[in-house]
Amino acid sequence: MKKMKFIKPRNKQALRVYWKIYGRTRYIVKYYAAYTEHTEEEIVDEFLTNILLDENFLEWIKNKRYNKRIMNRIFNSRETSIG
Repeated sequence: MKKMKFIKPRNKQALRVYWKIYGRTRYIVKYYAAYTEHTEEEIVDEFLTNILLDENFLEWIKNKRYNKRIMNRIFNSRETSIG
């Protein structure tokens, strides 16, 4: 018997932001969203979240004076350890 896959909640703390992006980038997001059947917001959120896989960025955070504050802002409470 297969286990049921539960639906995960969407981003509960979404904020509206206003950025200027190049036309080509806008079309990439638009068509990738259509391809994956996700919203453009979900696509941008997923790609930007992948920045947290950049080891150089994580090292930079680790060396900042207020790194705990930064970590609390960008990581879930379960993921507050770097390196």
